[in-house]
Amino acid sequence: MKHIHLSKKIATTALTALMGIPAAIAQDSTGTAKASGTGNNLLTLLLVIMGLLVFVIWLLGRVLLVLGKQLIEKTKTSKILPLLIAGLLVLTAQSSSAQDAVKTETVKAVSNYGGLSTGTFYLLVSVLATEIIIIFFFTFLIRRFSAELLPQKKVALAKANKVKTWWARLNKKLTRAIPVEKEADVMLDHDYDGIRELDNALPPWWKYGFYITIGVAIVYLLNFHVFGYGKNPTQEYQAEMEQARIKKEIYESNNKDKIDENNVPMADAAGLAKAKEIFTATCFACHGKLGEGGAGPNLTDDYWLHKGSLNDIYQSIKHGYPDKGMQSWSTVYSPKEISFLASYIKTLHGTKPPNPKAPQGDLYVEPSSTPQTGAADSSAIGK
Repeated sequence: MKHIHLSKKIATTALTALMGIPAAIAQDSTGTAKASGTGNNLLTLLLVIMGLLVFVIWLLGRVLLVLGKQLIEKTKTSKILPLLIAGLLVLTAQSSSAQDAVKTETVKAVSNYGGLSTGTFYLLVSVLATEIIIIFFFTFLIRRFSAELLPQKKVALAKANKVKTWWARLNKKLTRAIPVEKEADVMLDHDYDGIRELDNALPPWWKYGFYITIGVAIVYLLNFHVFGYGKNPTQEYQAEMEQARIKKEIYESNNKDKIDENNVPMADAAGLAKAKEIFTATCFACHGKLGEGGAGPNLTDDYWLHKGSLNDIYQSIKHGYPDKGMQSWSTVYSPKEISFLASYIKTLHGTKPPNPKAPQGDLYVEPSSTPQTGAADSSAIGK
């Protein structure tokens, strides 16, 4: 107990000396600042940092004293006490010399570093460096004391040694290697150009692994070639392609924006305006500006070479009919633009432009979506 009280007194003295350095420097610097009539922000910053580091050192010192006390009680020895006393005495000596040096430099201060003389500036920096070194030293001692006090590290090391021992025994059983000094006992008479053969047993892991592969081969043979439960590669490919087809259909049914030959929506006003620009720039050369026909057929009557539904017109524009002079426009326009064109051509039906080309192809009648039930219904609709 006497040693512990002595250690606490030494630590208290050292910390008090360290905490007194910023106060002394601040007091002397204040006097210097008043004399010169200017403040010193650099000095204030350095003093604040020094005060924070002193507080950290004080906390680490408290922890170190507690751990030292516990270590002394555990080991029943005072070997650790001289180390603590030596460290704290070093701190006290450094703090005292730093305080005296700061006072000396403050008396003959000459503005250089933000209002501080060169000597005072480097002295403050050296004090800060000393405090940082002390913090690292205390941290090292705390970690060392903790390692001595915590038995779980020793337990973990013992467990690791047990694992290594267990693995060595298991490896010996799995390999059954014969020591070099006993190879003469299992040496065979075979000699191939000076190369001798040992009658070693197969490693157990290899032998039992080979047995397992034989069992797996038997199961595979029965499953795929005898009972036919499993699928061969061709059947697996067909099953995967069928699953992909089903997923594709589900995706396409949920994708309302998809446009193809089977799904061509009627364009809105903006789409029709865009289609009119395309038609005027591209299609009029064969079909006329009003769709009256020219090199190509008339697009305003009821006769069509390749049917006249919206989907049929889309397909004709997309794939074309090269044998009849109609090229494919799928590489020029997107599916949406082609759907706009198909919608615009549908709006040309029945417009009766001047000088129309004679009808070509077969008569196409748009399927009615509303069934007619009689004259009464037709007159009612007309109204």
